[in-house]
Amino acid sequence: MADLPTKNTPKYSVWHHFILLPAAFIIAAYGVRRYLNVAGDDSEISRLWFSVMVLGVVGLGVLLLLRQHYALKLQDRLIRLEVRQRYFEVTGQSFRPLEKQLALKQILSLRFAGDAELAALAQATVGQKLTPKDIQGRITDFQFDTMRV
Repeated sequence: MADLPTKNTPKYSVWHHFILLPAAFIIAAYGVRRYLNVAGDDSEISRLWFSVMVLGVVGLGVLLLLRQHYALKLQDRLIRLEVRQRYFEVTGQSFRPLEKQLALKQILSLRFAGDAELAALAQATVGQKLTPKDIQGRITDFQFDTMRV
């Protein structure tokens, strides 16, 4: 049996990591530097460099806030795993056949169900095509998720 490579490669978004983020850093830094040279002047060039500086800093801030998006995607994966594990513990069966028929929002709503009602509610969601709002309306043992960002 040949050894399979076990390289864990990080995932990069080309536009985010290699184009927009470096460009925003450069524009923000250059805009700040040029504005500081003309700060206090009441001229068009001063206003121009102020505008470039503000756009660069705001753009950089927006790009840095996209990190929250990555965190939410990770939380969605963890919730999926949590529901799989809880379903298996309750029923002794795999959740994956049901999961293939459910949308992510439905799975996210199922996580609020208590263990006693999770299996029946998951089956009803698949059979009756319940919306996330319908799922939450049927939950009697509501388990709040206070750790979601």
